[in-house]
Amino acid sequence: MADTTSSASSISQQPSAYSGRSVFHQTPTFTLETFSSREFIVKDFIESLSDSAVPPNRKSGPANQANAFDPKPFIRTFEHALNRMAELSGELEHRENELSTAVRRAEAQHASTLQTANRRLEQVRQSCGGLEMKLQGEDSRSVNAVVRVGQRLEELDHQRTKAQDTKFLIQCWFEVSQRGELFLLEDIRRQGGGDGKVRCAKIARQLIKISQSLDPESWQQANGASRQVNGISESHDKSKSRQRRHNTRELIEKFSETLEKDLLKSFDDFYRRENFDGMHECAKVLYDFNGGSSVIGSFVNQHQFFIDRSQLITEEVGGDTETWERLADPDAEPPGVEPSLQSLIDEVRIVVQEESAIIKRAFPYAEQVMVKFLQRIFQQSIQQRLEMVLEKANTISSLAFLRSLQAARSALNTLIDDLKMHGLIDHPEPISPQITLVLDQQFDDLFVPYFAGSSYIEREKRNLEELYASLLFKFTIFHSRRRKAPTTFMRSLAKSGSEMLASARDAYVERLDSSDLAPAQKAMLLRVAGLKDADNAKSQTEIEVSDEDGVLSTATAKRMLKWLAEAIGRGLELSGGNDTARDVSALHQILVTNLGEIYLETSLDAASDLAASQENITKSEPDLAYVPRLKPAITIMHLLSTFIHTVLLPLAAPNISIRKSLARSTDQTMESLESKVNSILQHSIDVILNWTSKILSTQKKTDFRPRDDPSSPNYLELLQTPTCQSVYTFLSRLHPLFLTALTPGANLTSFFLEVALGFRSLLFQHFQKFQVNAAGGIVVTKDLTKYIELLRSWELGEEFEASVEALTEIGHLFVVGPEALKERVRGKAAAAAGGGWDRGDLRAFVMRREDVGSVGVQSVLSSL
Repeated sequence: MADTTSSASSISQQPSAYSGRSVFHQTPTFTLETFSSREFIVKDFIESLSDSAVPPNRKSGPANQANAFDPKPFIRTFEHALNRMAELSGELEHRENELSTAVRRAEAQHASTLQTANRRLEQVRQSCGGLEMKLQGEDSRSVNAVVRVGQRLEELDHQRTKAQDTKFLIQCWFEVSQRGELFLLEDIRRQGGGDGKVRCAKIARQLIKISQSLDPESWQQANGASRQVNGISESHDKSKSRQRRHNTRELIEKFSETLEKDLLKSFDDFYRRENFDGMHECAKVLYDFNGGSSVIGSFVNQHQFFIDRSQLITEEVGGDTETWERLADPDAEPPGVEPSLQSLIDEVRIVVQEESAIIKRAFPYAEQVMVKFLQRIFQQSIQQRLEMVLEKANTISSLAFLRSLQAARSALNTLIDDLKMHGLIDHPEPISPQITLVLDQQFDDLFVPYFAGSSYIEREKRNLEELYASLLFKFTIFHSRRRKAPTTFMRSLAKSGSEMLASARDAYVERLDSSDLAPAQKAMLLRVAGLKDADNAKSQTEIEVSDEDGVLSTATAKRMLKWLAEAIGRGLELSGGNDTARDVSALHQILVTNLGEIYLETSLDAASDLAASQENITKSEPDLAYVPRLKPAITIMHLLSTFIHTVLLPLAAPNISIRKSLARSTDQTMESLESKVNSILQHSIDVILNWTSKILSTQKKTDFRPRDDPSSPNYLELLQTPTCQSVYTFLSRLHPLFLTALTPGANLTSFFLEVALGFRSLLFQHFQKFQVNAAGGIVVTKDLTKYIELLRSWELGEEFEASVEALTEIGHLFVVGPEALKERVRGKAAAAAGGGWDRGDLRAFVMRREDVGSVGVQSVLSSL
């Protein structure tokens, strides 16, 4: 209802004097504004028309009249509304035509205005083009004339200035030469300002040149004597002239010194107030005055960093005792850079980076100042501290010196890289090539004394020799006591080995007794050697050594290789690849001598001597205690070979001749060691077979000819004979023993195959010695079964299986009857080549049968 009311309110009613009491319905009127309103709704408009068509009396009439519909009021109302809307449509069309006409008129006027503007713009462009052509063409001579006039004016101004300067210079010279004064320059100097001081400096230099040319006497007087011509002094002839003139050189130089001190004082004041523009101005004047040497020296020498460090440079190198002990301990990780040196390096990094920004702003020749500043830092502060640290480390031990040298070089190299990366005065741009060259040169100069010639590699060699000698001292003492005067055909070799051990031992004792050995290093060497004091090392007869001291240890070998690897890595880092091949050759010789000859060969010789001494043992079972020592020996040999081929030979590759020499020396060393191992294994085979033969010799003749005598042992009830059991027990212990000594592989298989073949030959010979009856054949079969079980447990492979089958057939030859024997012998004789024996073997075993004289057995023998 609210919407209907609002729409209805927009329809205006015709005024009438009878509006309140009229009988007929008044039709509503509306205008264009009614439809242009934003609140106009068609539905509301229709409803308002419908409401206005119903007379008021009808709306309030009785209820029964509601059903009577009268359409006439609606028809009249809507007809009137349609007529009115037709009128409004005509009126709206008229307005639209008027507006269209006005738009077309405005568009025509706008097009005309644009054409007029385009014509005027074209006229202006043509005018400008003509003016430009006129200036370039006809007026070019005027322009050139103006330029020439300007250049001439500049020349005249320059000549005028030059004339004024010349006049002022002449006035200054006249003043200093006639009156001995420089008031004009003093006035300019006192006025201050950079331009005035620059002018004073230039004039002072010019006055010096004039003095040298016009007043040479003042320069000669500085030498303390006057020239003599024919014994008469020239100064006597010119006494009057000298009385009127003054010493111009002294006056000018005095003024120059005053000017220079004034500038330096101003520069220092500006520096303290962080007035970089003033510093730049003073530095520029001093550079024009004397090349800037005085201001550079003043800036560098009076820098707070050098003042503070000059007080600290006298301090002793500190550090706790534990740190220095770790530095000297070859088994401990190096603790790094000495704290005071590291503190200095950190401070230098900060100071140089900060001062580079100041130098860049304060000096017009910043690169020259930066070079001097860096040279002073490296040549004074860093070098002095580095020398003190290395001197302190040298009093600890050789290893402490080498490790300190490496740590210091690494830290300083990092400092150089950081400064290059920062850029210094070129920050944030890359550093200039000149400063890069200066940094590299200063870095190299710090370490020149420590790498001159072969001094460095000699230190490394001496350090390794001392450590190796200490580590192997008890080992050499043990084996030197073991070795007695040789009584075999190996006399010369044994003597040579003893002399090597004695030489190494004596060199170590002599080194401990040396006065140049630091106490800390001596204590460290004694600790590595496992000794309490140096006097104990001197009295070798009192040193207590155990069997463990004479046994090889892979841990010891690894320590030796670790020390050498550290030396190689340190050498590569410090020497920078120079003479690497020669250094590697020297270290290779130390390694081969100590680990290969003194350690491995000595131990293998001891094992070989013990193995050889066991070959002819007859009363007791041979001592095979040397066998477990082969395991560490072979492991160390592998470590040595791998280390040389992996580390040393590749480093020596650039020098072909040295690499070939190292490879040849390594091959000779490894061949010598391998031959010693092979000799020990061959001695072991001989020991095993000799003792096995000794056990087999205890076999009784009646073991294979048992009788029914109740007093004799019943061997048929036994599994094996006692001899067989003894052999089995002895050989069964060998297999695990050598398994722990030799690495599983071809070498181990070859060793057991050699033992098995020798054992098989002993069995062939053994069973050909005894007469065997029918019951004894069963005993033989039981023994052979046990032997075969032993041999097959060694896993010798298919190639030995034929020999095992041959042993099996030995028992059959004694057990079967004559007829079966004939068939078996015939088959075995046909395959004799494959069974590892021949007809002679078959005949020998058949002849040991107790029934050899029977017809059947004789028939078999006749077929063989």
